[in-house]
Amino acid sequence: MQSQTRGGTRWRRFAVVMVPSMAATAAIGVAVAQGALAASFSVSGQQFQVTADKLHGTGFVQYGALDETKAGQKPVAVVGIDTAEINGLCQAVTIPTPFGFDVSMTLKAGGGDKQVTASKLYIDADDMTANAKFKNVDIGVSVDDTTKGPGPAAGKGTAGAHVPGSFAQQADEVWFDTVDQKAWATSAGTFTLPGLHLSVAKGAAKCELKKQ
Repeated sequence: MQSQTRGGTRWRRFAVVMVPSMAATAAIGVAVAQGALAASFSVSGQQFQVTADKLHGTGFVQYGALDETKAGQKPVAVVGIDTAEINGLCQAVTIPTPFGFDVSMTLKAGGGDKQVTASKLYIDADDMTANAKFKNVDIGVSVDDTTKGPGPAAGKGTAGAHVPGSFAQQADEVWFDTVDQKAWATSAGTFTLPGLHLSVAKGAAKCELKKQ
């Protein structure tokens, strides 16, 4: 009985620490969903899953970069999109705790006929699967000479430091279906999330894609 009480106390202490930050995250998410503020999100040293049923982007660029995290440098492929429309967006992250269990946070938006929209969207990922279609694509262009998409972002962290003159590809438009990414960071000039649902639970989290 004493052990159970101690375990409960640890969970309550964890909740006291986590609830204010989760509440703040939810408040930011609601404001973004209502179009009240521009969003810029990044995750340092914690990988997360991002999935989407469909994504249509105008102005696309992709290049290699290095993200600086607390665990050291992470090689990533940065996708930059000027404007994006997303159906069935899901983001899931599982956070280890010092208490012997994980806590997960899952965010979903853009269900049904409602679309998530984003501008100047950057996603830093090291793994991605999707069905893809490109319009007017250029493959092998120097990253410094790209003219489509928001262009390479300078600095560290989200849309991390690129290698000058390195390989890149670009396109006027892109269509991705059944997108599944393992990402380290995401940022956007604006992010509008209709039908936002944020949930926190004990245990691991995973986004499930619809079967095509």
